[in-house]
Amino acid sequence: MDFLSEYRLSGLVIGICTFLIIGLFHPVVVKAEYYWGTRCWWIFLILGLIGVAASVYFSDVLISSICGVFAFSSFWTIKEVFEQEERVKKGWFPKNPKRKYKF
Repeated sequence: MDFLSEYRLSGLVIGICTFLIIGLFHPVVVKAEYYWGTRCWWIFLILGLIGVAASVYFSDVLISSICGVFAFSSFWTIKEVFEQEERVKKGWFPKNPKRKYKF
């Protein structure tokens, strides 16, 4: 961590981690809706709450920021799972043939 502070790279690392976390959540939304539908929203709520608690717990700015980004990406995923169901309904994404849909 001293290396990042000494060369003022903390902001760059936070930006890279944010990019990677958001990029990770995109396929997670598609797969979660495909296999579990919107019933999995509570998992992302729990992950988000854990991330918020972790961001408050850690005093290091880098770790706290990354936990905060993870937390709010998890909260955003709740919204995206429901929107993904609408995309499936419109035919933009494939339906899971092993699941029963409301529509």
